Amino acid sequence: MANQADLPVRVMCRVLKVSPSGFYAWRDRAPSARSIADAVMTERIRTIHAESDRTYGMPKVRAELIDEGVCISRKRVARLMRRAGIRGISRRRGFVVTTERDVRRRPAPDLVNRRFVADAANQLWVADMTYVPTWAGFLYLAIVLDVWSRRVIGWSMGEQMTTDLVLAALNMALEQRKPVDVIHHSDQGSQYTSLAFGGRCQAMKVRPSMGTVGDAYDNAMAESFFASLECELINRRSFKSKAEARLAIFTWIEGWYNPRRRHSALDYLSPANFERKHHDKNLTPAPRGEHGLPTAGRLLVLEGTSRPPVDKPAPSALGNV
Repeated sequence: MANQADLPVRVMCRVLKVSPSGFYAWRDRAPSARSIADAVMTERIRTIHAESDRTYGMPKVRAELIDEGVCISRKRVARLMRRAGIRGISRRRGFVVTTERDVRRRPAPDLVNRRFVADAANQLWVADMTYVPTWAGFLYLAIVLDVWSRRVIGWSMGEQMTTDLVLAALNMALEQRKPVDVIHHSDQGSQYTSLAFGGRCQAMKVRPSMGTVGDAYDNAMAESFFASLECELINRRSFKSKAEARLAIFTWIEGWYNPRRRHSALDYLSPANFERKHHDKNLTPAPRGEHGLPTAGRLLVLEGTSRPPVDKPAPSALGNV
């Protein structure tokens, strides 16, 4: 149609070996019911993709559609996404060693041996730390994740990789879940082998477990969480301040990852929906669903030390350490 100003329609039809009558019939024909349905479905797919911050690929987009009552095949979703140029993002995380081992401290035994499997909530937790680059320097994030539901049940942010940071994340998890004989698995970082952290675990009957140094597979589930965080948030943003980074991470964890982000390992449910579906009220208290905005935590002062406060979403039980 764009070349009609330069060449007659009959000439173009002759070159393309189609009849002029066939061309005019095609041009004037109304869209088919299938074409209209595909256009409507493509717009719905665009909306779902945009709501995921352009991170969802075909499987998770299809899971959202099925959740809305739409019966649709994998091939059709893939075809419509490909035609519309809609793509998810994939994780390609390079392993970065952030573990600083204290050779004077004896690490806990490895009670997991790379078997990240749990039959119910509060049987096995994994924990780790990572750093978030900003224009104002690094911000550090510590998390505690329940292996059963992939839910982040404890987290804290600070400007130094200190024992306070991991204690704040642990205390948040303890305050929310109140576990009995849970295994807490981490690496052999000096923060996790410290006397303060070991004492807190002993006081709360938490069984510490530690993998080897510099081996991402020994804490693969925590590494997988950080890979998702990096490719979906950190690598796609440039944070001008640490406060901006704190707010973005808080929103991603509590506003997206826990309540809404779908996991293939959870039959494409979010951690919160998975727990809601399988939760047994007779065995474990229902997890709290909401937190306030991050607040500056109380300062844990060890003998002879003074450290800056750590951000966390609820008052901690540090005073009980």
